Amino acid sequence: MDTHPAGEDFWEVAGRRFRSRLIVGTGKYKDLEETAAAIAASGAEIVTVAVRRVNLSDPKAPMLQDYVDPKRYTYLPNTAGCHTAKDAVRTLRLAREAGGWNLVKLEVLGPPPTLYPDMPATFEAAEALIKDGFEVMVYCADDPVASLRLQEMGCVAVMPLGAPIGSGLGIQNPAMIMMMREAAKVPFLVDAGVGTASDAAIAMELGCDAVLLNSAIAHAKDPVRMAVAMKHAVIAGRLAYLAGRMPRRMGADPSSPLTGLIR
Repeated sequence: MDTHPAGEDFWEVAGRRFRSRLIVGTGKYKDLEETAAAIAASGAEIVTVAVRRVNLSDPKAPMLQDYVDPKRYTYLPNTAGCHTAKDAVRTLRLAREAGGWNLVKLEVLGPPPTLYPDMPATFEAAEALIKDGFEVMVYCADDPVASLRLQEMGCVAVMPLGAPIGSGLGIQNPAMIMMMREAAKVPFLVDAGVGTASDAAIAMELGCDAVLLNSAIAHAKDPVRMAVAMKHAVIAGRLAYLAGRMPRRMGADPSSPLTGLIR
């Protein structure tokens, strides 16, 4: 737990400090106005940017920077849509050239229909990017061996999926997520699979440092309202984790004492 001397709860990644433990994406919205409104409502301080899909450099077309101010938000370029290590590394090198971004999100996906993280390609790309001076937050399988290896390589954050990307199925393997979290020596986030506010709260209750999501807000019937729900869910889940839940037990335990009853 990272707690400011004055009692403020925060988390750090690659030497950067953040209050919000919700990271949101910038894609899949109906337009950039809705994107901006939902991100503002979420309270997020970090936004992921799909370098291959979002206009960051063509002034003749609507640009994300005009709606989501890079002076207000930390941009986290990612490799969404990359299926090989070579494409992922090239994409992030181009992003750094275009915007100077060094903190990045790496994801290398396997084929449809699962789009499960391709871990051999992820290792290959992570090694090249770290050697190139990038600070790599890495999307990965819910695999404790892979998580440990990525940390040992020098990744600054490990981010296993809760469920297949874009599925909205929620946290499918909470026991493994919890065990991975307990062994993590770098920031640990759930990334992918969150569908609604309760999923985000569960991820935080398991001890995650933050939650990263996009489709759950962008594909909601009311994205701005869902963004607010996610903001509060992450806060509630974090507070519940810090508070320490009551033990589970088989059988009832009366909330009032059984002795001294009026007869």
